[in-house]
Amino acid sequence: MSALVLGKLLAIVAIVALGWLVGKARWLGDAQAEPARVLSNAAFYLFAPALFFRTTARLDMANLPWAMLAAFFGPVLVLMLLVHGVQRARRARTGAAVAAPAVQAITVTFGNSVQVGIPLAAGILGEAGLGLHLTLVSVHALVLLLVCTTLVELDLARERGGAQAGLGPVLAGTLRNALIHPVVLPVLAGLAWNLTGLGIAPAVDEVLLTLGSAVVPLCLTLIGMSLAYLGWPASMHGALATSALKLLVQPALVLLVAHWGFGLVGLPLAVLVLLASLPAGSNALMFAQRYRALEAETTAVNVLSTLAFLLTGPLWLAVIAVLD
Repeated sequence: MSALVLGKLLAIVAIVALGWLVGKARWLGDAQAEPARVLSNAAFYLFAPALFFRTTARLDMANLPWAMLAAFFGPVLVLMLLVHGVQRARRARTGAAVAAPAVQAITVTFGNSVQVGIPLAAGILGEAGLGLHLTLVSVHALVLLLVCTTLVELDLARERGGAQAGLGPVLAGTLRNALIHPVVLPVLAGLAWNLTGLGIAPAVDEVLLTLGSAVVPLCLTLIGMSLAYLGWPASMHGALATSALKLLVQPALVLLVAHWGFGLVGLPLAVLVLLASLPAGSNALMFAQRYRALEAETTAVNVLSTLAFLLTGPLWLAVIAVLD
């Protein structure tokens, strides 16, 4: 693994450790004051919406690599739905929170495509690989968060409506809550603005850029703070299983579909497999804190998968080299 990527990983660990120190020292208040949740809400309701709106409003819809998008999001979304379905079936037996299946689904599939993915693509795949990676990253969060938000809101609407609720009321509640969701609403607004072809005024773009740039460091700090306040989960089985699905199963599925299904080789295949193999992204924790489900486990997955990527990352690079 290149020194550039290793340096980025160490920087992530250092920021998480700083967040842990802030939480452990209670510099922002004790656990009852819920400072981590306050910061998470700021990210979810202010900083992330600015990032999502700006991304979709500037998206070049005409030049998206549709074959690569299908080869990546096809298997990833299937894995998301499988994890959600299995965990939802187990929920009655385990007594997990209503939102737990969706939280596990987003943690398994949502990769750290910016902090780790960008230097990895730049350092290993060069300028052309970085360009393809950035194109995929531009829709990565939008697709995965939109689908998972729909899943969790459907679960919550069904729970609020009761087991006997008809399909109509459940879908109506899901649609209402999804449309006013802090992830979905800015995405839809950004797409609508994109279709007008007007662009974003420089002054407005600067505001959105400044707000959006706060998401990454804030979310990394929140991982450390959550670890300090919540500790490690009582059982590490779930965190280890989720990390294995993220680091091993997901890239294997993407490799299978992209190479043997779509016939992709060379640089496009390398970009897809590397994106699929990245450790869990910090947005998964933001999602967990939003719905108050599996926060300790999701925090553990973020830490464990980032550290384990030091081993699994070179493994997938070797596999790609053999197929090239």
